[in-house]
Amino acid sequence: MPQAGSLNWLELLKQPRDMSGFQPIAIRFLLSLRLIAVHRQSQRDPVPELTAKLGSVSVAIASLEMVETMARLWPEPIQVGRLCCQVLTHDEAMLAAAIEAADKRDRDAFEAELSGFLRPSRIDVLWEQTVSLIAAEYAAATH
Repeated sequence: MPQAGSLNWLELLKQPRDMSGFQPIAIRFLLSLRLIAVHRQSQRDPVPELTAKLGSVSVAIASLEMVETMARLWPEPIQVGRLCCQVLTHDEAMLAAAIEAADKRDRDAFEAELSGFLRPSRIDVLWEQTVSLIAAEYAAATH
């Protein structure tokens, strides 16, 4: 059994992560991702409810565009948790960390989060979409 501080990557994957460890910008996107998944399953347009929850139609559309981009780039179906659950899937935790890196404009950390999971060309596309989402969040916050 590994000791604290010497956990290997497999042991780290076994440890659940929850939303409380992330910044609001990442949490808002994760909640948007989950809400979009619910709406897609019921074949409804998520934009009206996203707009109401996020307080901005531009952030709602940027969130939807981010999810659509991810759906094209992700090598497998994106694993999404339930709306009411604070525990994150591995996909959500990786994505939240990548969003936080992009929010800090730390391209190297963003790439490190996704390296080995997405091809470099796909990371480039996701970076651009993530920066657009963050820009929409900041623009909405200043209005």
